Amino acid sequence: MTDDLTSRLVVTLDLDGVTDKAALMDRVARALRLPAWFGRNWDALADSLCDHSVWPEDAVEKGLLLVVRGWEAYAEARPEEWKTAREVFAEAADRTPALAVALGLGGSSQGPSGEPG
Repeated sequence: MTDDLTSRLVVTLDLDGVTDKAALMDRVARALRLPAWFGRNWDALADSLCDHSVWPEDAVEKGLLLVVRGWEAYAEARPEEWKTAREVFAEAADRTPALAVALGLGGSSQGPSGEPG
C-alpha cells in the first residue's frame, strides 16, 4: 500500500441531518458497509475503523480515506458527542496507517446555482 492519499479508496460519510449518536452510527455503518453485528457504540466504531477485515474490499489493498462532510449541525447539536467522535476518528487514524480521516468544510452538497456540486 502506498502513503499517497489519492490512491486510497475514498468513502464519504455524509452526516447531513444527523443530530444524535444513533444516527451517526447508522450513517457510519451504511457508509462503510459494516456488518450487521456492528455494535453502534464508540468502542465498536474505533474497532471497525482499525479493522481492515470489515472495510470495503478495495480499501484493504489501497487504504481508506474517510471524508466526513455535513458534520457541522451535529457538532452544534451535540458538542460532547462530536468531540468524542473526533477523538475516535483521530485515534483510529493514528493507530492505523492505512486509514486517513478528513473533515470536509462547507455544509451544502449543492453548488452556488443550486445545482448539485
